[in-house]
Amino acid sequence: MRNKQYSHEFKELIIKECQETGNVALVARRHEMSANTIHTWLNKQRKNGSVKTLPKAKDERQKAMEKQLKEISTENDRLKRLLADKELELAILRELRDIQNPR
Repeated sequence: MRNKQYSHEFKELIIKECQETGNVALVARRHEMSANTIHTWLNKQRKNGSVKTLPKAKDERQKAMEKQLKEISTENDRLKRLLADKELELAILRELRDIQNPR
């Protein structure tokens, strides 16, 4: 038997009906569907606030972007330290110049 796919609107409607009646089995029989399916939707809604799930491609893309962000942040920190070192070096050189050649 092929898995049936339901729209997000339909899932929200079923969840609302379950919350109003307080009886998942009754709603499942009324719509000729599995109570387990409805329980899955209810659990997703409790956990995520919605029955919608992120597509797998978005999850993978998000993980890749988080990894890239971490790498960029690390590089940014390294460059900030390098800049601070160079600014300190420049300040020391200017001080030495002023000591050797007072105006």
